[in-house]
Amino acid sequence: MSTSLGLLTGAITSLLDPQEVAQPRYQPTVETTWQIQLQGATNTGYQADLYILDLFDTPQSVITDLQASGRKVICYFSAGTYEEWREDEGRFTAADKGGQLDNWPGERWLNTRSTNVRSIMVDRLTLAAEKGCDGVDPDNVDGYSNQTGFPLTYDSQLDYNRFLFNQAQSMGLAVSLKNDVEQVADLIDYVDFAVNESCHEWQECHRLLPFVEAGKPVFHIDYIYSQDPDGHAIHCQHMGSLGYRSLTLPVALDDSYRFSCD
Repeated sequence: MSTSLGLLTGAITSLLDPQEVAQPRYQPTVETTWQIQLQGATNTGYQADLYILDLFDTPQSVITDLQASGRKVICYFSAGTYEEWREDEGRFTAADKGGQLDNWPGERWLNTRSTNVRSIMVDRLTLAAEKGCDGVDPDNVDGYSNQTGFPLTYDSQLDYNRFLFNQAQSMGLAVSLKNDVEQVADLIDYVDFAVNESCHEWQECHRLLPFVEAGKPVFHIDYIYSQDPDGHAIHCQHMGSLGYRSLTLPVALDDSYRFSCD
């Protein structure tokens, strides 16, 4: 190829692809401190590196202000359940919706094999990218181990989760593995961090050690030690020995109290 032809080809390529080189997605570390709040006016006063906030309910201004102060924002949404109060709830068909979740009124399991469900979730990821979220925390990605009303299996769940995580990362979003400890070995390479609720109550915290070994953080939530200072201290010592970042929080995740192990 002649020099002039090479220059012409380069010029055409530049015209056809004017976008800047995409920035690498956010990668939290095992040293990252965090906060999660899904209800109520967001308390931005914590000295936390990362905030997990509701995708739909969090105002754009809160995300922008947190990022302007050097914090990262991870946007939470349910990827495995229908919630009747969400703005896109009308897009789910009757066939998409399965059994009710225990203790969570207005919430039903989804058929995650459904192409319609997957399309809606891609749009939720797109919303997260448009709002400037640094990543996402898709919840309820373990339907196969629950009574959903659908014949979901380990393999069908794995297929859905990999689909979801690949879509998120293709949009430049960091993505979590929420609970679903049985699939850690099959999914750790598809996610950037873990968010876990109550692994200590089920004696399964050891299942998340591969994350720390890979340099990926485990953000842990405890719901039982708010009225037990001695128990909380022992709990924090245990979480610290594993390398996990643990918070004791109300089940409502409404910031009515917060006890950090950091």
